[in-house]
Amino acid sequence: MKDSVRIAAIADLHYKKTSHGVLQKLFSEIARSADILLICGDLVHLGLPEETEVLVRELSVVRIPTIAVMGNHECESDKQDEVRDILADAGTVLLDGTACEYFGVGFAGVKGFANGFGSEALQPWGEPSIKAFVKETVHESLKLAAALASLHTEKIVALLHYSPIRATVEGEPPEIFPFLGSSRLEEPLNRYHVAAVFHGHAHRGQPEGKTRQGIPVFNVALRVLERNYPTRPPFRLLKIPLTEGNGCHVAGAQE
Repeated sequence: MKDSVRIAAIADLHYKKTSHGVLQKLFSEIARSADILLICGDLVHLGLPEETEVLVRELSVVRIPTIAVMGNHECESDKQDEVRDILADAGTVLLDGTACEYFGVGFAGVKGFANGFGSEALQPWGEPSIKAFVKETVHESLKLAAALASLHTEKIVALLHYSPIRATVEGEPPEIFPFLGSSRLEEPLNRYHVAAVFHGHAHRGQPEGKTRQGIPVFNVALRVLERNYPTRPPFRLLKIPLTEGNGCHVAGAQE
C-alpha cells in the first residue's frame, strides 16, 4: 500500500486548434512526477470540440488518473456537452458536484461561479437578473457541499475553477474581483475540513492563500505558475501522506 500520494495540479491550459505540441513536454514531466493529475478548468479556449481533440491527443502521454472540472471557457461556444464527452471518452474524470476516490484520497469538484468576497459579495436583492446571478453561485456551493459530503476518506482534495478566497486573486484589477470567485464556495471547504483546494481562472493572481480556517488554497493557473516559479515546470505538486495525523507537503513543481 502507498504511504503517500503525489498530486499534480494545473489550470487554464486554453488549448486551441493550433496548440499541437505546446504542452506535451510538460504533460510528460507530470506523468513522471505524480500519481494523479488535476486540471482546474479552462482546458480549452473557445469551448470547441476541435480544440478538445487536440488536447486529448496531447494528454495521451499522461498515463495516470486525470481528474478535471470545467471552466468558463468550456461554455463559450455552448458545446460543453460535446467537450465533456470527448474528455470522458479519453479517460478524464470530470467532476461537477460529484466526487471520486484514488489511492485512498477523495476528490470533490465543481466549476464554481462568481459573486465576490466577504462583505463586498453581491447579495440577492433587486432585479431578477441579480437574484439569478447570486442563485447560480449558491447552487454551485451546494453542489460542492454535496460532493464533499459523499466522501468518507480521511483526506479530501477539492477542485474548483473559480476561487473560494480573495487572497489568490490579488494582483488582478480590483474591478474584476467579483467575477473571479466567491466566498460562498469557502464555507463547504471549511465545514468538511478538506486537506487542500486547487483552482484557476485568475491568471494574474497569487499562487496560494488560506481559508479562514487555515486550509491551503492554490491558484494553479498556468500563467501564475510560470510567473512565480520560472525555474520549475509549471505545475503544482502536492504530496499527501496517507498515515493518520500527517499534513501535506507542497512544492511548486517536481523536487
